[in-house]
Amino acid sequence: MKHAGGRLERLNTDFAREIAEIIRTDLKDPRIGLIVSVLKTETSVDLKYCKVYVSILGSPAEQQETLDGLRNAAGFIRKRVAERVNPRQAPEIRFEFDSSMEYGFKMDKLIDDVIKRDADGGATDNG
Repeated sequence: MKHAGGRLERLNTDFAREIAEIIRTDLKDPRIGLIVSVLKTETSVDLKYCKVYVSILGSPAEQQETLDGLRNAAGFIRKRVAERVNPRQAPEIRFEFDSSMEYGFKMDKLIDDVIKRDADGGATDNG
């Protein structure tokens, strides 16, 4: 069973790498924004489905438009993945928006703001 899990993990890594490359080089849909990151893929054990988690930088409207473009191109991407990775069966690709990077950026900004405020407040208290 461990062997099957290792194979699935390797396929997920291969799928993520190839899908990112396909999005970057092969898609011409103007709806798809410039900054799309494939964060991870989760392929079902039977290889029928592959969830692709993407981060999209932009406004909520731009994010939705890009996600719509990716979902529209899923069949094309599936065909390209089958050609490049050559799995037993090319899974149906389903794109999911992942806001974890956006959340991380917001948290970084909040932490920076607190550090700056504490540094400014500390300088005022000591001076």
